[in-house]
Amino acid sequence: MEISGLISAVVIGIVIGILGRLVVPGRQRIGILWTLVVGIVAALIGTAIAAGLDVANTDGVDWVEWLIQIGLAALGVAALSKVKLRR
Repeated sequence: MEISGLISAVVIGIVIGILGRLVVPGRQRIGILWTLVVGIVAALIGTAIAAGLDVANTDGVDWVEWLIQIGLAALGVAALSKVKLRR
């Protein structure tokens, strides 16, 4: 992976993290830094899953890939929020 690909993955991960946080109802007890980390991880894993399902490279916007990434980010935000809530 080139440096430009890594930078774009981080930027997309930030957007994915914020969208994932917006999808989860209620108040999340995690900070913005954890949201960004979850978004970056969800973007990378979501891209791998989309590539495995052969939906990563389509003509136009890759809606399925975005939905997978946002879903993973929402799951990550909800799980991390529950862990933080127990403390």
